[in-house]
Amino acid sequence: MSPRGQFVRLAERPGAEIHFTIDGTPATARAGDTVLTAILLNRPSLGASDFTPHDRAGFCLMGACQACWVHDAEGRRRRGCSTLIEPDMALFTKWMPPHG
Repeated sequence: MSPRGQFVRLAERPGAEIHFTIDGTPATARAGDTVLTAILLNRPSLGASDFTPHDRAGFCLMGACQACWVHDAEGRRRRGCSTLIEPDMALFTKWMPPHG
């Protein structure tokens, strides 16, 4: 069975399994993974770019560009390459305010 994500772990590393969601879809990662790593282990991209019609997957991986922004459940923007994944995080590739 081939992995669904763009990233593939070459070796297992220690760390508790972390459960989170991406655009409402359940996913798992390991404690110590960045948000970008966690997402790309589970899917092929972060979603459509804000600047082009193409999918994005991060670019610089060191916090200098704008290619890995995601939103949390409160609507805060999080830089995926420098934010650690946390248990039960709800992440969104495009922020859509809650209906109310």
